[in-house]
Amino acid sequence: MHISYTPTGTCSRKIDVDIEAGVVTRCRFTKGCSGNLEGISRLIEGRRVEEIIPLLKGINCQNGTSCPDQLAHALEACLAQQRA
Repeated sequence: MHISYTPTGTCSRKIDVDIEAGVVTRCRFTKGCSGNLEGISRLIEGRRVEEIIPLLKGINCQNGTSCPDQLAHALEACLAQQRA
């Protein structure tokens, strides 16, 4: 499954995530702090979605959110879509 998410309140403009059998296989951010976001992407690839969400949700950078927090929201939306 591929999801494309538009974050709000962050420097990044788009998050693309590929998930297979509940595991993130690819994650790419458009715009934002490239080094940090590449690091986040590498750290979550190969992990289960349910494991990632609580690790990233609630991290604050600016505007009450952050790129990791927005990624958690994207993954939650993906789970909700799968359950619907």
